Amino acid sequence: MPQGKPETVPDDGLTTRQRRNRPLVLVHTGPGKGKSTAAFGLALRAWTQGWPVGVFQFVKSAKWRVGEEKALRTLGASGEGGTVAWHKMGEGWSWVQRDSQLSNEEAAREGWEQVKRDLAAETHRLYVLDEFAYPLHWGWVDTAEVVEVLRQRPGTQHVVITGRNAPQELLDFADLVTEMTKVKHPMDAGQKGQRGIEW
Repeated sequence: MPQGKPETVPDDGLTTRQRRNRPLVLVHTGPGKGKSTAAFGLALRAWTQGWPVGVFQFVKSAKWRVGEEKALRTLGASGEGGTVAWHKMGEGWSWVQRDSQLSNEEAAREGWEQVKRDLAAETHRLYVLDEFAYPLHWGWVDTAEVVEVLRQRPGTQHVVITGRNAPQELLDFADLVTEMTKVKHPMDAGQKGQRGIEW
């Protein structure tokens, strides 16, 4: 793809503009580092375009202070780009009553139900479903249902899903799949994760 031009153009009856504005499903998977980081980079691009961004963090603990969260929340509140809504399963989804004691599996399902509601309402232009591949891999959320909901989503809503072990059915459906592979990592030499690099 030199200069961002495709090597072939499908005979699908779409104009260049229609093809360029197709909503995409992107998956960042694999054992290497950088899946979420790349997704949050897309969120920055979306914010710059004035798009409303919805981040749904599955699996990660509420105690983990993700550096991108502070940056994107601040940008979203600045009024200069798009809005940013940030939801964490680990601290309890913002739309679920705080006294509710959901199991991780129930919380993952409730997060997916909210994503479905937001997609139907076209709430966001970009959805970051961070670590969502894990609930799919573990069978907490049905992959076939996810694929069908994404296939039927209205408008021009883009969705990026991160996490290891993304199911093959999702990979087959996605428009872009990137597998992060590990060649070398400081943790291989016994070094623990560090501020500014891992979070």
